[in-house]
Amino acid sequence: MLLPPVIGTAIPVVKTLSECASYSRTIEPYLPQLYSLPEQIWTHIADPVALRNIYVATNPVISGLAFSIALFPIFLVVSEVNRNWSQVDRVWSILPTLYHIHYAVWGRMSGLNTDKVDKILLFSLLWTTRLTYNYWRRGGYQIGSEDYRWNLIKGWIGTPAFFVLNVLFTSSIQSVLLFAVTTPTYLMLLSSRLEPRFTPLELTLSRALIPLIALEWYADGQQWAFHEAKATYRKTAKVPQGYTRAQLERGFNTTGMFKYSRHPNFAAEQSIWVLLYVIGALVTGEWFNWTAFGMIQYLGVFAGSTPLTEWISAGKYPEYKIYQKRVGKFLPWPFGKGWDEKEMEVLGPKVTEEARKEKAKKGQ
Repeated sequence: MLLPPVIGTAIPVVKTLSECASYSRTIEPYLPQLYSLPEQIWTHIADPVALRNIYVATNPVISGLAFSIALFPIFLVVSEVNRNWSQVDRVWSILPTLYHIHYAVWGRMSGLNTDKVDKILLFSLLWTTRLTYNYWRRGGYQIGSEDYRWNLIKGWIGTPAFFVLNVLFTSSIQSVLLFAVTTPTYLMLLSSRLEPRFTPLELTLSRALIPLIALEWYADGQQWAFHEAKATYRKTAKVPQGYTRAQLERGFNTTGMFKYSRHPNFAAEQSIWVLLYVIGALVTGEWFNWTAFGMIQYLGVFAGSTPLTEWISAGKYPEYKIYQKRVGKFLPWPFGKGWDEKEMEVLGPKVTEEARKEKAKKGQ
């Protein structure tokens, strides 16, 4: 049986808030734990007390990183066996909150004040609830459900290259990303040894995470309501209340928040993780620190996936290119013509007819 860890062996003794954000002090000395952790767990797999001591004796970033890496072969095998590459997608809404729970549990077991972490955990639980519910009602957890973009990419680059992509990104980096984006919470945990509570400004920013989730919730609801109305219209030819025939025949949502932003939910989602980084930076006083890696990775996913989504939409819906010119991708454009429904009721059919003729000409 392993003895309980000595205080200070899993996290550094910090003397200033700035030191909490130092990679060389708070992460680098504990990297050897990452290499020895699998053997320790395997050796004591049948000893719950020893496993508890290993957990507390391991730096929480290292154990969280180890878990995200351990998920990689699981995602890889399951995706290749089932020929379905949305395995990480199914747990996207869950893993970040598991890591926040991990920080809270580890902090309590180590005798640290977790007031800051608990407040972030509350936000994270709400974030998970919203995203998981939306993914569920869109059929994401149904057997065989998959993000249509994966097969599109596979068709472009071929099966061998797609397997390499699965190994290097889809099943691996994405898993680590969902851990890395939560690392600002580690800074808050470390800082609690010097400042156990948020300052008024930090508390205000942590509470600002909740309205961003609410914005996502409303955007999800508006998108869901539109597509339900569109499906009803296609089935019955009757226009549901709150919409016009032109809006439904257009095919994509230009109502509510989507009149001012092409992706309001994406804007809020990115803002959430940028704000979490800002809170960590504010807590430590270090505006540029190593936890930016996770935030940048997360923004990178949107930078790569959003243009692909829009390319598909522009090819599917003739009016979408006009929508792109007049409505901001994430944030509303303060200048410009904007989206005018009355104008588009006249212009839209013309654009659609021109696109139909162009398609017919190419098909000849």
